[in-house]
Amino acid sequence: MATKAQGGTGEQDGPDRTAPTIQTVQRAALILGSFTVGKPHMSLNEITARLGASKATAHRYTKALRAANLLRYDERTSLYSLGPQVLTLATAARAGLPIVAAAEPYMEELVRRIDETIVLSVWDGESATVVRSVDNTDHMVRISVRVGSRLNLTSSAQGRVFLAFLPPEQVPTLPRSVRKSELNEELEAIRKHGLSVNSPTVNGVRTVAAPIFEGDTISGTLAIVGTTATVSDDVTSPMAQALLETARALSQRLGTSEDAPNGG
Repeated sequence: MATKAQGGTGEQDGPDRTAPTIQTVQRAALILGSFTVGKPHMSLNEITARLGASKATAHRYTKALRAANLLRYDERTSLYSLGPQVLTLATAARAGLPIVAAAEPYMEELVRRIDETIVLSVWDGESATVVRSVDNTDHMVRISVRVGSRLNLTSSAQGRVFLAFLPPEQVPTLPRSVRKSELNEELEAIRKHGLSVNSPTVNGVRTVAAPIFEGDTISGTLAIVGTTATVSDDVTSPMAQALLETARALSQRLGTSEDAPNGG
């Protein structure tokens, strides 16, 4: 007896049916991925060029992305920028990073140990971005750091840690003149001590940051953020050493060997 063919799972007959959908997703991703920190606004002509399609096609995509709040359009300038929904997606993506879950108990323990705000940051391709913050609880002055904050590459302690340990080709936004001169001495000190200290004179806040490694590659930074009255700028202070110990323990939890940079 002949048996009736079973319905496909989508693996075999999928390409013909899903190809237009895949192309739509790919084109939408291409448009969204064209926006960067250095290029936060784009015209329809620029989007059309990036898409490699007709202007009418580019306009249909931008209209759909605007409806989904993934793009914003400024009628005054006739320029597009990323919409608010992108921030929501970015926050959710960062919260799901394995390093966030792994770091949680280490951060909580360090807060209990030193009672200062502890901040975890990752590299987003252009700057250090805060993905988790655990606030201090007992001080008269409580410092909070907003998750999603993008930190200055050269003036923040976290940014400088990434500069010290990332390959130069992964930091395209840093001018060569800066890389070769002003920060060289400090970056060498960060590599030696495993710590970076930042004390802006304008707000009385001090940050001490240490690298987190996965294998031989820096994957994040752990930082103490407090006031200049409660956080020392001495990298040999007990508080700074507690941070360094915690960052090293977290790095080993993530699979870093003891002979990695500041891995042990």
